[in-house]
Amino acid sequence: MTLILVLIAISILILVHEWGHFYSARKLGIKVEEFAIGFPPRIWSKVKNGIKYSVNILPLGGYVKIFGEHGEGESDKTSFAARPAWQRFIVLAAGVFMNLLLAWVIFGAVSVIGQPAISDNPPAGTPVSVIAIIPGSPAENADIHFGDKINKAVFSTEIAIITEEEGLQKFVKNHEGKEITLQIERNGESLEKKITPRVNYPENEGPMGVALARVSIEKTPWYLAPWEGLKVLISTTIATITGFALIIKELIAGNAGKINVSGPVGIYTIIGDTRSLGIAYFLRIIGIISVNLAVLNFLPIPALDGGRVLFLFLEKIRGRRVNPNWENTAHALGFALLIILMALVTYKDIVNVF
Repeated sequence: MTLILVLIAISILILVHEWGHFYSARKLGIKVEEFAIGFPPRIWSKVKNGIKYSVNILPLGGYVKIFGEHGEGESDKTSFAARPAWQRFIVLAAGVFMNLLLAWVIFGAVSVIGQPAISDNPPAGTPVSVIAIIPGSPAENADIHFGDKINKAVFSTEIAIITEEEGLQKFVKNHEGKEITLQIERNGESLEKKITPRVNYPENEGPMGVALARVSIEKTPWYLAPWEGLKVLISTTIATITGFALIIKELIAGNAGKINVSGPVGIYTIIGDTRSLGIAYFLRIIGIISVNLAVLNFLPIPALDGGRVLFLFLEKIRGRRVNPNWENTAHALGFALLIILMALVTYKDIVNVF
């Protein structure tokens, strides 16, 4: 199920991005040769109004083929290459715009559905939840997950009903080094987990190695959803840009080992961890990935939309176009570099999982 959700999510994000290129090109009268779902080999196609619509066997998004995107047909008014720079910029930027628009809609919808929020004064009956787990801690070894709600703690004949963080912390402190049983609720299911709190533990980690809080659900009226969604979109975009800037800084400093990024395998793990927490968590993750895809695509790296925009700026500065052969070579090299980086990130994700 997680794999299916990952494929669906990635496909939607990429198709929305490609639809932005498709729609803007059509509106500007630029010829679109093909709009494809998935990647070849092709299993179905149909030509309508001069455009080939196709479905391919590999379910990883899709692509749009626009006439003139590689410099051909400069004398043809329907060619991308024949259009002024501002029109080419609109087509190139439309994919990024659509990913940001999709994220805005998702974040707004999440605010209406209800978002988990930590409060010092939650409503009565709000359970104590696990909001962080230290790697290698007793909690991780006991198979306690992020989002687990702890209802009861048991040692022999002693039973503590957990209604607040302090009550659980006190019970655990009194039973350090002894095996206790925690009754938890996970995805609507009641489970029991045995754990032995540590006697000696690093500062600020606690005997179990977890962070606890009472998490309530906060909802926004539907008419405020666009504003709430916009606020989350802006903060997420700023955080994403800052994150990419830090990655570039570490690369320049030669600290590649300190960079923590994830590829498809990492996305699979994240979605697997969050889907059981409810639709709001799942949708928010998809919104964040959509913002990341938008920012990544607009980086000035050949083969990406941002790399193609970079050549538009060079064209304006020089007063004439860059030789199409040189530009295509740069994009081919950029694409090869991205494939290598994706392979390295995927390898790192697999190592981290296993």
